Amino acid sequence: MPYVLAIDQGTSSSRAIVFDERGRKLGTSQREFTQHFPEPGWVEHDAEEIWLTVVTTMREALREAGVTAADLAAIGITNQRETVVLWERATGHPLAKAIVWQDRRTASRIEQLRAQGHEKKIQKSTGLLLDPYFSASKIEWLLDHVPRARERARRGEVAVGTIDSWLVYRLTGGTTHITDVSNASRTMLMNLHTGAWDPWLCELFGVPAPALPKIGPTSGRLAETERGLLGASVPVCSIVGDQQSALFGQLCTKPGLAKNTYGTGCFMLLHTGRKPIPSRNRLVTTVAWQRGDGPLEYALEGSVFMAGATIQWLRDGLEIIRSAPEVNELAASVADSGGVTLVPAFTGLGAPYWDASARGTIVGLTRGSTKAHVARATLEAIALQVADVLDAMQADSGGKLRELRVDGGAAASDLLMQLQSDLLGVKVVRPANLETTALGAFFLAGLAVGVWPSVEALASQVAVERTFLPAMGKKERTARVAEWRRAVERARGWIVGEGSAPRRATRTAKAKTALVARAVAKARAGTAAKKAARRGSTRRVR
Repeated sequence: MPYVLAIDQGTSSSRAIVFDERGRKLGTSQREFTQHFPEPGWVEHDAEEIWLTVVTTMREALREAGVTAADLAAIGITNQRETVVLWERATGHPLAKAIVWQDRRTASRIEQLRAQGHEKKIQKSTGLLLDPYFSASKIEWLLDHVPRARERARRGEVAVGTIDSWLVYRLTGGTTHITDVSNASRTMLMNLHTGAWDPWLCELFGVPAPALPKIGPTSGRLAETERGLLGASVPVCSIVGDQQSALFGQLCTKPGLAKNTYGTGCFMLLHTGRKPIPSRNRLVTTVAWQRGDGPLEYALEGSVFMAGATIQWLRDGLEIIRSAPEVNELAASVADSGGVTLVPAFTGLGAPYWDASARGTIVGLTRGSTKAHVARATLEAIALQVADVLDAMQADSGGKLRELRVDGGAAASDLLMQLQSDLLGVKVVRPANLETTALGAFFLAGLAVGVWPSVEALASQVAVERTFLPAMGKKERTARVAEWRRAVERARGWIVGEGSAPRRATRTAKAKTALVARAVAKARAGTAAKKAARRGSTRRVR
């Protein structure tokens, strides 16, 4: 029986899972690693610590599964995407802490590029918006601040890449420096249309070509691990960014299918086929994957920065819950948020606003507001951020989404998923296996070595656990979204000089807010009228 080892290298932990051909997890291991916050807005990882967690979890998962490396047909890798590592080729040692995708230290540089008029050309070439989120400005910063880094990079002595390229380099004993098109498309250095590094962008950010990895497909025989690492050489047969991996793991392999992952942040991807769709609503166009020598396939993506991280804030910051699952019980103890709206812009706002200057805001508080209302508002905030992304996605694609497939840790919350269905007005489908990120890497690697004959043969691997249907009326939904967007406007532009993105993105939101203002008032008036009618009826009975 063929076995596949999936490496899922995430923002806060590394996991390894041994799957058999039926998709059963035979062995699994997970190790957290340290988050470093040296300055406000800075987020760093120790790349060497990440490597050690990956090696440890691989060995532990194999041991738990009762198989050896020689039994493996393939290894698949999925990873946090925009995080970058700079290392010395000769030794494989990192030259600085990895700069994480959440890091905002390059906001001023991004503003400079915007002021110079580069935004439109960059978006046309890469499908991405100018934001510190993406890798290019992080790489530029490392090359500028590590002594002699750029000079050594020109000579090929220093390598740079996203986490996938770092792991492959170490897995192969320093013989292979590659990335795949899904990860490369997140760097802001790859041309979206050619699938190759863009010379103009590399020059703009001062990134020497010899320092960059070779771009390859997402699925195929991509590399071979060093024999001494696991006891046998194993082919690496998939490399894929975590969100694209979850898209494949949900079998959103045809245009029009979409998924949303609820992790540290939220990431919604809509498969759009073999032609990239430019976004007019400040989403990003990204490569979904490339299988072997097949064509590039694309997706539209909207990124929400704070999802599970907001629940962590309730636990670690406000200390109103002791563990993340407690938020569900607390939020369910009240019928609604009591008029409280939380905008969790703790690190700025992602899609469709892209406002680095926004900061967290709570509005609508009264003396009657309790921690339960704040907990409820937190779950609603996650769902409402996703609603903003879906609105933009439907406007870009010209289609109406019929269902949203969900995964990630927070997707286990029945209350959150029901709120999500209510606030989107669409069916929400939750699979039995929420670890679809690892599943995608497993599928892509297994397909490359013939574990299954086709994508269609994977259908039996994915089972639906529960489906959530909208229970909220259209008027109530419209009113709630309008209140949310009013609150978002109050959160925006809070930090002066941090680089607030142009507010084109919110013109539509403002217009929608104005259009639904009457609906809000009407809904409230209707509620008041019903209450008055009930009071009158009570008086008559008495």
